[in-house]
Amino acid sequence: MPQNIDGKAISAQIKEELKEKVADLKISRGISICLAVIQVGSDPASSVYVGNKKKACAYIGIDSRSYELPEETTQEELLQLIDKLNNEEEVNGILVQLPLPAQIDEDVVIRAIDPRKDVDGFHPQSVGALCIGQPGFVSCTPAGIIQLLKRSGIEIAGRECVIIGRSNIVGKPMALLILRENATVTIAHSRTENLREVTRRADILIVATGKPKMITREYVKEGAVVIDVGIHRNEAGKLCGDVDYEDVAPVCSAITPVPGGVGPMTIAMLMNNCVEAGIAGR
Repeated sequence: MPQNIDGKAISAQIKEELKEKVADLKISRGISICLAVIQVGSDPASSVYVGNKKKACAYIGIDSRSYELPEETTQEELLQLIDKLNNEEEVNGILVQLPLPAQIDEDVVIRAIDPRKDVDGFHPQSVGALCIGQPGFVSCTPAGIIQLLKRSGIEIAGRECVIIGRSNIVGKPMALLILRENATVTIAHSRTENLREVTRRADILIVATGKPKMITREYVKEGAVVIDVGIHRNEAGKLCGDVDYEDVAPVCSAITPVPGGVGPMTIAMLMNNCVEAGIAGR
């Protein structure tokens, strides 16, 4: 049986560490951490994510402010709110829940957030810092995957890693982080020829295709580590990932389940970024 990489357990461990750190910051340095979360409209999935972020803040001891704006909010109104929060000293992190309604340009909104409060790690300045190895906030899902690997005792340095997916949120920052850990990296995507041949070279295969159960055992080298970033609901309403878990698990050495793998780590690393923002701002 492969090693089950338990994102729930590892994220709980990180949250406990952050809880202690936040309590210590309050006592020893008088520092309180505050995250402002903005949601425009009432997309059900976004509402769930926002609710989970609020719960995580409450557990760790981070103050959270919630701004729930109507669907018809204009871009200018949202930018005014972001500008206000940029200038409030007690707010350490600003998160605008994506996706946004059609009348709002996501790129303009991301650029409007002060990079010192960009706890999602999406601002071009944050991405540029990652590219050249400078300090800055890292996109939470890729940062969480690095923690999953390290805390599961999986060696990264010197391994061959293939990432399927080239999004700005997962694929590209994931490649940079894995490279920083001294792995050899290949990015595959929808236009990659002979995809199975490419993925079967991987000691570590990270899958972010957005297609349910696309990756079967034919794509996986015997003994590889498989990280599944996807999350979908099948016809029966059951959650599944981009990897066909039942088919792939017998041939790999370690694998993340869906749910309970990568997902919980995203919020844990968001909380970590908030704490780092609070420390850097004092």
